[in-house]
Amino acid sequence: MRTDLSARAVHLGDMRVDVHVREHVLKMDYPATDGRDPTSLEALLASLAGCAANTLHLVLRRKLGAKVESIEVEARAERRAEHPTILTAIELVYHLRGEALDAAVVERAVRFAEDQLCPVTAMLRPGTQITSSWKLD
Repeated sequence: MRTDLSARAVHLGDMRVDVHVREHVLKMDYPATDGRDPTSLEALLASLAGCAANTLHLVLRRKLGAKVESIEVEARAERRAEHPTILTAIELVYHLRGEALDAAVVERAVRFAEDQLCPVTAMLRPGTQITSSWKLD
């Protein structure tokens, strides 16, 4: 098997793990209580939000030459009550600020980023309903 990416999870007791990715350590816990670390599903949702923000930025700035000041992506999810408690629906809300951002251009960029570029969206979409909207702040 070809390995382009790797991660190593070290169990720390209870439901806590440290996940090592290159020189980084992601702390995870389940269930997340008392201000503890994110759960694995929260980390997955964070990966989607990060990928969505980066791919939209790539399309707007590099491909379309838009003057984007900031992009924030809010990701919310519902999960199934019974095990496995998979994510059943995800909502992404893009918050954008920039100089003279055109609504048609933003809509086209969001669609392209989600449908053609973001690998996390591509992996999740076959089994999870993902909806998105955007707002110019």
